[in-house]
Amino acid sequence: MTDSLTGTIARAAGLLFGGLFTGFLLTVLVLESTLRSAGGPVYTQVRQVELDRLDSLASATLIPALVATAILVASAVRGRRRVLWPAVALVLLLSVVATTLVFNVPINTDQLTWNVQAPPSDWADVRDRWQLAHAVRTGAAGLAFGCLIAATTRRAPAP
Repeated sequence: MTDSLTGTIARAAGLLFGGLFTGFLLTVLVLESTLRSAGGPVYTQVRQVELDRLDSLASATLIPALVATAILVASAVRGRRRVLWPAVALVLLLSVVATTLVFNVPINTDQLTWNVQAPPSDWADVRDRWQLAHAVRTGAAGLAFGCLIAATTRRAPAP
């Protein structure tokens, strides 16, 4: 496969999966914001339903976005093309992974053990920490998607 074809496929895959991932995170952000007025039992029940399959969807969109963006960076470096936007996108996507692993996954694991009828007394504080971390990673994913768009639409000047 030529570098040009590899770059084209990586750009398309990065945009597709980066956009799907960002849209997914935005959807969860909206859903979570609607739960802010819910009581502990309702919040816990919805979170446990979310955690049943949504982590799989996140992985199915984030991993291909990361791989495509890394290929795009490598292709730009090899072809001596502008690497700024794809590199920034890759760093932002890696920050999403870090935020997820450090903050969201441990809380998700804890929430799966909560009793729906009697959530822990600090459930609202835990919710707030999860939602803050989720807002941070949603912002990072949105910025990464914007960088991927910029990488696609900005071309190097002709020699």
